[in-house]
Amino acid sequence: MELSKLDDFELIKTYGLLIEELKNREIIRTKNIIGDLGEYLAIDFYNRNSNLPKLQFAPTGTKNIDAISRKGERYSIKSTSAKTTGVFYGLNNPNSLEKDEKKFEFVIIVEFDENYNLSKIIELEWNNFLIFKKWHKTMQAWNLTITKELLSNSKIIFER
Repeated sequence: MELSKLDDFELIKTYGLLIEELKNREIIRTKNIIGDLGEYLAIDFYNRNSNLPKLQFAPTGTKNIDAISRKGERYSIKSTSAKTTGVFYGLNNPNSLEKDEKKFEFVIIVEFDENYNLSKIIELEWNNFLIFKKWHKTMQAWNLTITKELLSNSKIIFER
């Protein structure tokens, strides 16, 4: 199909058909397309590589995690086309004196380029997540910024 030959209405209709097919194939599950694509690609990549844990989707509605390994390790998966991830809820605010309860063992960051091509898959352990998390005042939750320091303290699973 040559997209450049479609008129505007046909092109918009094609987008709807693409979304419908992605849902039918269970590649995306919600309206959070970039998040769903990242989860799907991360889990698929891990499962296709014999040196990585085999992952399965966490049940819908599970808090804080998106995937579980066969060993029971919990993974939170965040996708971004920028250098900052979405937020992590359920952790103490910055002024809390309480220690954060461990919500997952690993964070997987799926980084896309500006055209939504897979650029990197990064794995970060819980303790490093605690070191690198940043408070997002507006969202009242934590996120991660992909910096050289974060990358040097992470495992790069895939890089294009």
